[in-house]
Amino acid sequence: MSTTELTSVAPLTLTEGAVKELNKIREQQEVAEDFGLRVGVQGGGCAGMNYILGFDQKKEGDTEYLISGIKVFMNKAHGLYLAGMEIDFQNGLNARGFTFNNPNATSTCGCGTSFSA
Repeated sequence: MSTTELTSVAPLTLTEGAVKELNKIREQQEVAEDFGLRVGVQGGGCAGMNYILGFDQKKEGDTEYLISGIKVFMNKAHGLYLAGMEIDFQNGLNARGFTFNNPNATSTCGCGTSFSA
């Protein structure tokens, strides 16, 4: 297990809507206190990379952030792709779900969950 200290300056932000929805999910799914929100990237998708977003335990190589009361885990290597990103939650008639506003993305797919940098 990594001994990385809690870092105060996070490379990404969560909107009020995202925080509200994440807290709701945590409560409904009875997510354990030692789990945090994992944010990252992985190869795949129609544009080259997919976002990772879900509750998980801290892993070796993770940096831990506290964003609006939510523990966030991110692999250090993913910071290059996620710096400055904003995660929001849309709950409208035309769209419902988490959205990723990533200034590092040079192109995105139509659904917004895949990007290239």
